[in-house]
Amino acid sequence: MAVDKSNGAEGENVAVIFGVTGLVGKELLKKLLLKPRWTVYGIARNPDFNFNPTYNPNYHFISCDLLDPVQTRQRLGSLHGVTHMFWVTWASQFPLDSFECYEQNRAMMSNALNVILPKAAFLKHFSLQTGTKHYVSLLGDCCSKEVCLYDEDSPRVRGSGYNFYYALEDLLRERLNPKVAWSVHRPGLIMGSSHRTIFNFMGSLCVYGAICRYLNLPFVFGGSRECWEEMHLDSSDARLVAEQHVWAATNEKVYCTGGQALNAINGGRYAWKGVWAAIGMKLGAKVTGDMLSEDFCYSREMGDKGGVWEEIVEKEGLVETGMEDLANWGFLDMLFRCPVKMLANREKVDRLGFSMRCDTLDSILYWIDQMREERLIP
Repeated sequence: MAVDKSNGAEGENVAVIFGVTGLVGKELLKKLLLKPRWTVYGIARNPDFNFNPTYNPNYHFISCDLLDPVQTRQRLGSLHGVTHMFWVTWASQFPLDSFECYEQNRAMMSNALNVILPKAAFLKHFSLQTGTKHYVSLLGDCCSKEVCLYDEDSPRVRGSGYNFYYALEDLLRERLNPKVAWSVHRPGLIMGSSHRTIFNFMGSLCVYGAICRYLNLPFVFGGSRECWEEMHLDSSDARLVAEQHVWAATNEKVYCTGGQALNAINGGRYAWKGVWAAIGMKLGAKVTGDMLSEDFCYSREMGDKGGVWEEIVEKEGLVETGMEDLANWGFLDMLFRCPVKMLANREKVDRLGFSMRCDTLDSILYWIDQMREERLIP
């Protein structure tokens, strides 16, 4: 498993992806393995047997619980000569903005840095992923409905809980060699395919659509009228976010040893009102004239449908998953009743030369097809 330390000096790249089975981690792996002279190590607690390119000799998966410092030292201690690190994972055991969530995520990254940094003499770049929640708080009086397009220099939210995003950025400033460049990428609502992700929008949407189709239920939007008619959160295609990670990590023109913050969003505007019918039709669900239902609660209406999902999986010959492996009904309820607008601009990445953009509806339809190809949904 060990990589000879001379590799970095000879132009070889050695990447470590923390969170390789997640929405963006999977796309990062695909992109890096297409590049010549890259060796990639993927880190996660459990492998994704539905996506595991073991046939590629340049890829090595390491099962590791990064919250366990002893296991982290044992499992990652043989990694030498790492040139690029991608952090696209987080610990979700505690509520967002809680002190416990803040401390746990800081400890998890610290455990990894303690092991890898002493042996990473050729480290070129560290790429951190957080999100546009960097700019807002969902707690108490901080939930303002004021419309603001946040740029990367927008100040941190003070006095509103413990945002672990700040802890991770501060840790990198503290621990990285002053000569090592790093970037932090802030996506909005990530659209991708994984059954290892707690806030899995596409999984939740597709399971909901499949159940509606199976039971002949109307494909309604359960949320507030404001979220139905107005954009509250930027969308971020996982392919775009992964591409931006790679672009920033391999483009020395945008390297910044003090940390380069970059919003990672599709660009363009959308409203659920304008795309919901097309999504329902793509999923084969019943689309009615009046699709908004402010009284509909996903947790209440879908929470007891685990048995229905089992029937669908068996009937359609899908990859065996429990409903909770793909769907998070509480997340949909929160998302579609979001009390604050988390809208960012992408002027900075445009100016620096990152040109990839995605249309939100096109992203959703693509990932429905991808999840079907992976046999995760019918």
